Amino acid sequence: MLKGRHLIEPGDFTIEELDGLFSLAERIEADPAYLRESCRGKLLATLFFEPSTRTRLSFEAAMLRLGGSCLGFAEPGSSSAVKGESLADTIRTVACYADAIVMRNPKEGAALVASRCSEIPVVNAGDGGHHHPTQTLTDLLTIRRLRGGFNGLTVGFCGDLKFGRTVHSLAMALARYAGIRMIFISPPELSAPEYITRGALAKAGVEYQETDRLEKVMPSLDVLYMTRVQRERFFNEEDYIRLKDSYILTAEKMEAAKKDMIILHPLPRVNEISLEVDADPRAAYFKQAKYGMYVRMALLSSVLGVL
Repeated sequence: MLKGRHLIEPGDFTIEELDGLFSLAERIEADPAYLRESCRGKLLATLFFEPSTRTRLSFEAAMLRLGGSCLGFAEPGSSSAVKGESLADTIRTVACYADAIVMRNPKEGAALVASRCSEIPVVNAGDGGHHHPTQTLTDLLTIRRLRGGFNGLTVGFCGDLKFGRTVHSLAMALARYAGIRMIFISPPELSAPEYITRGALAKAGVEYQETDRLEKVMPSLDVLYMTRVQRERFFNEEDYIRLKDSYILTAEKMEAAKKDMIILHPLPRVNEISLEVDADPRAAYFKQAKYGMYVRMALLSSVLGVL
């Protein structure tokens, strides 16, 4: 069903297709031997023009666990981009060698450009402050596994909501499910873009609220999605320093939360979640990282058509 398809933003797949991916990821989790050699002879190109730990390594781990191989680069200095090669030429060249491409690029829209130049599937691993669809798959699978589904949940997004591509992608993906309520928690300078709140969410009839006080809304949350204030997105160092510690989740603040609330974070974390919170059973961000590998295994095996 997904063979040969690109994944540029979460809306590229239907809810039914997403459910199929999640079911496949859950089967892989339950039976590690399932699909173990399904990608033998296949090559995945990981093109990272921006730093990454979890996304790049989880894709490579996923491909290796499926029996395939990987090639690529982890920084733009290792590619011909430093010589002035265009993105289109890079993609066309790599498509001669690989069976699928995973790309992260700091420029918004770069993944879409790449998909239009490629004869093989392109998966967006983050394009600037725009989208990060495979992190969204990770987040959705984690919520499904730990909360049993999506309908009727109240989800709080806290921190850098202006530049946070993971927030943008997840909010728009969750808007497709029934009864979702969203609360955006940030200083005014880092509020969620209006194309999401007054645009996509309002159009979908999703109830949402904006506030600058985490403590005020904590008791109502089923999912708390923490994010770091991203230094690399700021043009002004003074603004970053002023805003970077706006929200720090502590054990004391968790006392007001529901007993079954879960805490998610796309990672890396800086200091927005205190280390003491790691011991709380509601802290799910490292489980989230593992679910990311399973859902990427499901995605790769599907777009490569090995099922």
